[in-house]
Amino acid sequence: MMKLFSTILIAAAATALFADGTTAAVAVKEAAKGPTPAEVLFTVNNLWMLIGTFLVFVMHLGFALVETGLTRAKNCVNILCKNFVTPAIGILTFLLVGFGLMYPGGDWLMGKVLGFAGFGLNCPPGDAGLIGYNGGKYTYWTDFIFQAMFAATCVTIVSGAVAGRIKLSAYLIFAVVYAAVVYPIVGSWGWGGGWLTDLNFHDLAGSTFVHSVGGWAALAGVIVLGPRYGKYVGGISKPILAHSMPLATIGVFLLWLGWFGFNGASAFSADPYLVSYIFVTTTLASCAGIVTSMMTSWTIQKKPDLSMMLNGALAGLVAITAGADCVSITSSLVIGGIAGVIVVLAVMMFDRLYLDDPVGALSVHLVNGVFGTLAVGIFSPDFKLLPQLIGVVAVGAASFLCALVIFLLLKKFWGLRATDEEQIRGLDLSEHGMEAYGGFQIFQNE
Repeated sequence: MMKLFSTILIAAAATALFADGTTAAVAVKEAAKGPTPAEVLFTVNNLWMLIGTFLVFVMHLGFALVETGLTRAKNCVNILCKNFVTPAIGILTFLLVGFGLMYPGGDWLMGKVLGFAGFGLNCPPGDAGLIGYNGGKYTYWTDFIFQAMFAATCVTIVSGAVAGRIKLSAYLIFAVVYAAVVYPIVGSWGWGGGWLTDLNFHDLAGSTFVHSVGGWAALAGVIVLGPRYGKYVGGISKPILAHSMPLATIGVFLLWLGWFGFNGASAFSADPYLVSYIFVTTTLASCAGIVTSMMTSWTIQKKPDLSMMLNGALAGLVAITAGADCVSITSSLVIGGIAGVIVVLAVMMFDRLYLDDPVGALSVHLVNGVFGTLAVGIFSPDFKLLPQLIGVVAVGAASFLCALVIFLLLKKFWGLRATDEEQIRGLDLSEHGMEAYGGFQIFQNE
């Protein structure tokens, strides 16, 4: 009955719109056919990519809460400010030059190391930018906004590692330069059809091109900045405790949620088998990371450390990001489990090396980004270890050296580190003139 009623309405509308009865009949016939299977598939693929985009966007809230929760209350506003501005920087720089640098197409300037397709957005006209774009899987606009979210995510990793002692202005300058130039150029080597693509290097969603690129920059920042005031006294590491484990826990749950889009939408289609498989391997790796980080912490520290467990979940996610589409179910458990152990040991190692990382970003994103990339060559029958190793070394060298130069130049010509007095007072008051918990904030100015 409903179908008959719909046909009558279509016929009435067509009669009203067309004077020629033959033309009206054709319109009714075409309308009754509905969308073709290809049109439906295009719509579903495009919609899933956009859902993945906003899931990755939500990860920025997760990063903000993790970093805020794991640091001092007197630096909350400063950390929130950095995490709020960073997505804007990442997206706007990707609009200006990043998209053209990362996806040069055939416009390579130096072999397959550096290419540039032009400034801004250059959507092909008409259907070429829509259903004719990239094999008809999704639109040009969807491609841009999805990739722009990744650019913003990379730089956010640096924020946590340098928290509590970097000047806001210096961080923002670094974020602009690194997001605009370094991230897209390095990313083009693998995701833009560059020289690593020719080696059959595999990184599904960014264990290397997002997490380790951000992690290497974080390492450079930690080295140049030095530790927070009062962190190492007389050569002894003094714990600077997190001020809100509830915020940190909520943040990790949000990051875990966002990771389904981060990894799942990197399939670049809504293929039911592939996307669901990626969801499973992603989840299992994170779960394994939680369990093994808890067991490792319990064994070494004699009590289960929640902050280690939270980082264990993230370590499992980072490690599986490169190979979530190509490793077995068993391998995903093993990868996540190893990542959970590695992250605890790495946190302790960096602390003993006097590399002050307030949130464990180096251990989560750098160490497990490298491990996850190598794990593809170890656990997947489709890829070899040597190309993965070459990619890790090349990307690491380029990212670290570029970040080191940027930080050193900022230190020399701009000023990088907040003074001891500013750190004691808290960056919220010294940088922003406000408190995160006005009237309720209680902390020791140490």
